[in-house]
Amino acid sequence: MDRKYYPLRPIQRWLVDTHFNKANSTMMNIGGLYKLSPSIDLQRLENAINEVLNTYDIFRCRFVFHPETSDLCQTFDNEIMPVVVEEWTDEEFKMIQKYLAEPYDLIGKPLYRVYIFKTPSANYLYVDFYHAIMDGVSTAYLFYREVDRVYRGRKSNRKPLSYAAFIEEESKIPPETLAEGHAYWRKMLAPFDKKKHLPPVDVKGVSAWKQGNFEYTFRRFKEDFFINSGLNENGFFLGATMLTLAKITGSRESIMTWIHNGRTNMREYRIMGLMLQEFPCAFDFHEDISVGEFLDKLSEQSRVGTKYRKSLDVVYDDGLEDECVSFIFQKGIYEDLILADTTAQTIYLPPNEISAVENALDIEINETNEGLYELFLDYDASRYSEALMKKFSITLEETLLLMRNMDRKVSEILD
Repeated sequence: MDRKYYPLRPIQRWLVDTHFNKANSTMMNIGGLYKLSPSIDLQRLENAINEVLNTYDIFRCRFVFHPETSDLCQTFDNEIMPVVVEEWTDEEFKMIQKYLAEPYDLIGKPLYRVYIFKTPSANYLYVDFYHAIMDGVSTAYLFYREVDRVYRGRKSNRKPLSYAAFIEEESKIPPETLAEGHAYWRKMLAPFDKKKHLPPVDVKGVSAWKQGNFEYTFRRFKEDFFINSGLNENGFFLGATMLTLAKITGSRESIMTWIHNGRTNMREYRIMGLMLQEFPCAFDFHEDISVGEFLDKLSEQSRVGTKYRKSLDVVYDDGLEDECVSFIFQKGIYEDLILADTTAQTIYLPPNEISAVENALDIEINETNEGLYELFLDYDASRYSEALMKKFSITLEETLLLMRNMDRKVSEILD
């Protein structure tokens, strides 16, 4: 039977192109290391993971060059790399941890790593996916929930959805259907100027794309505000981030991007693979409106953006948002893993010498189970100092507090 070749989705191609500039880095690795409960049966876990890997076609994905056109594409008919329980001494496992996160060989090789480690003192699960085949929803929710379901012996009446079929369906959208959206995105991003819309550079003489990380917990702004107000968390935090960026840059404009999980219906929520989209957003604060009016306008902009989401290929293909600050809001993404009613403790793996940052500044806000919000800044340390990231974090918290008054003018926040 002839092999079937599928194009990379625009978001996949954009991520791969971004990575090619830093191909020896782990910037596209997503996953984590977990310390398992002693009650977890490792052989049963091994069987469950292998069943999930064999069920969903995304794990058969390989990136290859088309034999006729030489275009980078993907296939979904490859062998599954099975998971087996590995036994190591505690000393060996301590050394192994340094090398768990390794760059992926992109061409013709598996794009996931799943290991089960058995040591004298504890057992561990390590999961790592290449970002261009899996996103946070697929990893943190779909994959782990499927493993949990199979581990418990529970049957599913739903037929697994094919990522290859979704790609094929999407690739048949007529170009004329996308044209209006192309014009919309080009117009939004045309004014972008990195000297105007990025934080001012305050570091020199450091190698390019050096990864920097800064964490900050909002102690004065908590989940209670949203419970009482009924406001949308994602929209509120995005608006606060845009105002903070405008204040830090000394501008009355913000042009940046926000990350959506790319799923707009229940069918899409069941697809294992890379579904997320990175939406540009822009706002001119020269008109002195209230916080409430600003959030309403931003919500409408997000609605229109979602309408044109299939036209984002022009943004990725033309690199229109490559320099933009990005924002994402997530709930409980870094919490411990629950497996068969036991807690698998997250083990922190620090960045290593091959770590690199994807963008000038990535802003992530994560809601914890305690009703707090944690801010994670991944930034290019060849441009920005930790002191500037601390200033950004404090300014963002102050902006959140001021925005609680829906009648407050945005000029009061920016001045």
